[in-house]
Amino acid sequence: MDTRTFGEIDGKPCMEATIRSQGGATAKIIGYGAVIRDLVVPAPGGPRRVVLGLDTLDDYLKHSPHFGALAGRCANRIAGGKFTLDGRDYAIPTNDHGKHSLHGGGKGFGKRVWTLAASDTHSATLTLHSPDGEAGYPGALDASCTYRFADAATLRIEIEARADAPTLCNLALHSYFNLDGSADARDHEVRIGGSFRTPADSDLIPTGEIVAVAGTDWDFRRARPVRNPKGVLYDDNFVIEAMPGADGLAFAASARSPRDGFTLEVHTDQPGVQFYDGAKVACPVPGLGGARYGAHAGLCFEPQTFPDAIHRRHFPSPVLRPGEVYRQTTDYRFLTT
Repeated sequence: MDTRTFGEIDGKPCMEATIRSQGGATAKIIGYGAVIRDLVVPAPGGPRRVVLGLDTLDDYLKHSPHFGALAGRCANRIAGGKFTLDGRDYAIPTNDHGKHSLHGGGKGFGKRVWTLAASDTHSATLTLHSPDGEAGYPGALDASCTYRFADAATLRIEIEARADAPTLCNLALHSYFNLDGSADARDHEVRIGGSFRTPADSDLIPTGEIVAVAGTDWDFRRARPVRNPKGVLYDDNFVIEAMPGADGLAFAASARSPRDGFTLEVHTDQPGVQFYDGAKVACPVPGLGGARYGAHAGLCFEPQTFPDAIHRRHFPSPVLRPGEVYRQTTDYRFLTT
């Protein structure tokens, strides 16, 4: 067991666990936000860092745009910071420009200290208790997240949550990936396993439409560079259509380095994936290895229920009820092509 104290918040230790695969991959997981702080995997030419991360807990508290975090209790946006559930109205923090709720509010799961409940050479399990009424959400919710190496170069994440009253639950992994250390990841070639997306307004609140991507700037059905000659920026939810494999996971997205073909594939059991091109990244402190993270330094592929789904009956429901179990399994698979 390779663990250490990464820092403290309000006198509570924030632990870090280092896990390893038999093939030489290494991940560092911290209690703050259940963050993947570092991920190094076998690649052409030797081990390679593939995520954006920071060196100190203080840097995460002050400067992290959810680098590597597990966002929740309800990830992505909820319009107006309000929703109605079973005839009762609820108000939650409007931390997104004072208008909408984003990633569970200003102190959502991605900014809470999770407990390192168990760890061994290949896996680490973190748990979090969210009391009834926290951030305005009804019901107490208990969540667990296990990071494990499923093989030499696959990091599998298994998430569960249970609640004692009807509530919302949508947990989204929020790592920023860069496969070759480039300052701008938009030359990565991205493919997304869906022919439809949920367009949004200028506040990134879905309009309720589900539209085809064919013939548009959002068509990633075939791999292509993210960089768009029209200057289009991407922060969009795509509907995952690919059929699940024998493991129950469907292809959601991939990114490929143009330098040497090194590839990330994301497979998940969630209905949607938010693709974000990192346009707003502007980290004022050095990252891992002294790297500087500016706009587009990394790409996000966030498996999720659709944004603002509580307000759209035709979207997959984010409601979790007593006796039910929220589950998510997502693989990050790294391939040398």
